[in-house]
Amino acid sequence: MTNPTTRDWHHLLGACLSILGLIWYLFIWSVGLVGCWTARKKYRSRPNREPAATTVPGVSILRPLRGLDTNLLENLESSFRQEYPHFEILLSVADEHDKALPVVYELLAKYPNVNARVIIGDMDVGANPKVNNLIRPYNEATHDILWVLDSNVAVAPGTLARAVEILSHPPHPNSPRRRIALVHHVPFAISSRGATFGARVEEAFLNTNHAKMYVAINAAAVDSCVVGKSNFFRRSDLERLDGSLVPQQRQHDSGQQRGLAAFSRFLAEDNMIGLSLWHELNLRHDLSCDVAHNTLGDMNLSDYVWRRVRWIRVRKRMSLAATLLEPLTESVMLSVIAATSTQFLTGVTPHLFLPTHFILWILIDLDVYASLAGHALPSSKRWGFLVAWVVREVLAFPIWILAMMGDEVEWRGRRYKVMQNGEVARR
Repeated sequence: MTNPTTRDWHHLLGACLSILGLIWYLFIWSVGLVGCWTARKKYRSRPNREPAATTVPGVSILRPLRGLDTNLLENLESSFRQEYPHFEILLSVADEHDKALPVVYELLAKYPNVNARVIIGDMDVGANPKVNNLIRPYNEATHDILWVLDSNVAVAPGTLARAVEILSHPPHPNSPRRRIALVHHVPFAISSRGATFGARVEEAFLNTNHAKMYVAINAAAVDSCVVGKSNFFRRSDLERLDGSLVPQQRQHDSGQQRGLAAFSRFLAEDNMIGLSLWHELNLRHDLSCDVAHNTLGDMNLSDYVWRRVRWIRVRKRMSLAATLLEPLTESVMLSVIAATSTQFLTGVTPHLFLPTHFILWILIDLDVYASLAGHALPSSKRWGFLVAWVVREVLAFPIWILAMMGDEVEWRGRRYKVMQNGEVARR
């Protein structure tokens, strides 16, 4: 019997790595297909409108504002036009000279029968300026159900009614499923015809890969995954949270701050609220069949790059393992792994494999786009969108490398250092 040579061992190692590479490739493809199928099921059949019942829980809509976002009037007006009989709107700004205020006053005059008011002046409870802007409306809100809605988001008239129905629906007595504590909406980016290139790249990212993975992860429901463009939750639940992610039965009364103010130490307060509801209270989330129409303003390519860098640096401190794996889920890196593995095991050259991979990948992404938009990608923007999509895919790995090389971020004109667990300190 002959002993295996070094070449044999190298070949065996290469075969094992190639098999693992193809398993990973098929796993990521299965996640993408789950996202595509779930998007088809959830968003292509959503109702155009759903009249609310006459007896419903009240809802306080909190809209933190700062400056003149693109389409601010239309975004804010979508809150005033909700088909729901019992809600209030609290619009908050930190500064009495904020440029958003004339728009707010115009809407208050246009809709005198809507229970809406403006709150001027924030409270400095931590590093996160959005939380500081939300504290007063959070404390002054009349109702327990809160809808935190970013100023660059517009929603359909039936969004409030459908979200409340999900949030208020009790689990079946014999069901092992936990109560829903948070209802959120997948962002759908909208850029104008003359939008800057960075905005087009952001649109391509949010409406394809981001949406696909966001929907898939929430369909699997193995952990919290929340973006804070449009979130419903109960203040009574939030008041029990301290952001430690420690199950409440294991917590000790250490005098830790609770409620919304407890999340002012995080830059991604939306994600931390979702994680805390999930882990501290053992409650779950659900995606509504509506989308949050995210109106994009002027954004050059550099703005896009540094925006992605910011949130990767935050995620790195919140979930290092998942962030380290992130490049291996992207189409370019994944295609290299799969093409190399396939060539080693079967002899199929990358010249045959790679075109098939990218054609199928973009077809799935465009199908997700069509599900969220309610229509296929318009022919008038097809080529511009595809160019932006290619740029997004090519830049994904260099952006990740840049993000992993530092811990400082800039947000809303301020610099922060991201620390352990996603907490931040002002620089």
